[in-house]
Amino acid sequence: MENKGIPLIGDRFPELKVSTTHGPMTLPDELSGKWFILFSHPADFTPVCTTEFYAFQKRYDQFRELDTELIGLSVDQVFSHIKWTDWIRDNLNVKIEFPIIADTGKVADMLGLIHPGSPTHTVRAVFIVDPDSKVRAILYYPAELGRNFDELLRMIKAFKVSDDQGVAMPANWPNNELFGDDVILPPPSSEEDAEERRGQEGCLDWWLCHVPLED
Repeated sequence: MENKGIPLIGDRFPELKVSTTHGPMTLPDELSGKWFILFSHPADFTPVCTTEFYAFQKRYDQFRELDTELIGLSVDQVFSHIKWTDWIRDNLNVKIEFPIIADTGKVADMLGLIHPGSPTHTVRAVFIVDPDSKVRAILYYPAELGRNFDELLRMIKAFKVSDDQGVAMPANWPNNELFGDDVILPPPSSEEDAEERRGQEGCLDWWLCHVPLED
């Protein structure tokens, strides 16, 4: 598990052999062909993190409908993860079904997740990885701010549409203030293509065209 630098968007997710609450896993190969979200939390038995795990689990079926798996991570041991998820089950009536990586700090350091103020705490980070094991998005949050999990679902949906139809998404898609749930066409590939777009329905100009989402 040689550290070759923090992975960036477009990089292949680095190979990791990790211990989890579901046993040993090898990433990303074990999830090849699927989307997955690897997310880190500062520590077990912390208030904001507890609300996040509850939120993730409540949406787990929605993620699986999008062929997306979830994997948590923090610098805690397996027994700590188990005791914490037991507490969530017993007190919040939700069983955490996705695996949580037990890290010594090596994985978190490799992925750039160690909080600068504490070598034993991870920042709130998210890696979205596609079925080809390519990193598609990286998000970081401060310790005091819990994540928006509906946004992560939106991102997966948007990536899948973009990959299937070769389009981009406007701000706040599918509720864009200008175009609603329309999608954005890629830039024209030639002067001829640009000229053809002038005056076309849905084109504000040759470089800004929106079209309805395909069924």
